[in-house]
Amino acid sequence: MAKRRSEILIDILKSEGMRYTAQRQAVWDDIRDQKHTEHRDAEEIYNHIRGKGIKVSRATVYRTIDVLVKNRLIRKMDLGDGRSLFEPSTNDIYDDRHDHMICTESGKIIEFYDQELDFLQEKIAQKHGYTVVRRVHQLFVKPVK
Repeated sequence: MAKRRSEILIDILKSEGMRYTAQRQAVWDDIRDQKHTEHRDAEEIYNHIRGKGIKVSRATVYRTIDVLVKNRLIRKMDLGDGRSLFEPSTNDIYDDRHDHMICTESGKIIEFYDQELDFLQEKIAQKHGYTVVRRVHQLFVKPVK
């Protein structure tokens, strides 16, 4: 039987020496329940949770996000300008296989998947005696004029 969300979070927090709280559960629930194509920064997540009437500190939100990223429950997307956005992780290697194009002019994020890219990266890894276990691809783009 699959573990419930709270059981998963309790186990992870325990392994990190942190205690389970309703506020930490609210952080994970908020990120997991967002649309898959939605990418938000920690401040947006904090404001969204507070907007629901849940009393939570910024520090709790930031610390919880760090633990969730470390344990691959959510994914972090570094925008290269000091900001990071977060999205839910499916923990399924095939469902999670997507990349991002980030428009440097508009900030728009486009998710995409390209099978040729999968084959190429595996070929490169094998050439050097490895196999790909995880990947992160971010393309910073601008419109063609």
